[in-house]
Amino acid sequence: MEQFFQALGDKTRLRLLNLMADQEVCVCYFVEILGEPQPKVSRHLAYLRNAGIVSARREGKWMHYRIVMPPHMGATQILRQTLNWLREDKAMQADRARLAKVCC
Repeated sequence: MEQFFQALGDKTRLRLLNLMADQEVCVCYFVEILGEPQPKVSRHLAYLRNAGIVSARREGKWMHYRIVMPPHMGATQILRQTLNWLREDKAMQADRARLAKVCC
């Protein structure tokens, strides 16, 4: 439980979750949109994976990440509400607009 809430308590991790809200995303797009070095982005993604919020799959040399709902119903509700809240935030909307331009 503690790790779940700590995962939601960081701005970079919230930005990552926001970008994955509707689709699977390649780590290369996270680096471009967040303007952060790849090792830092990967560290935050690993934290989200360890918290059970994100899963990854490899395609060639790239890793693709997506949100997975936690098995606990309460955690799932909190994550869904958090994602909805992020959709309303102007800065998070700007991140998603940048993703739409560079990805998919």
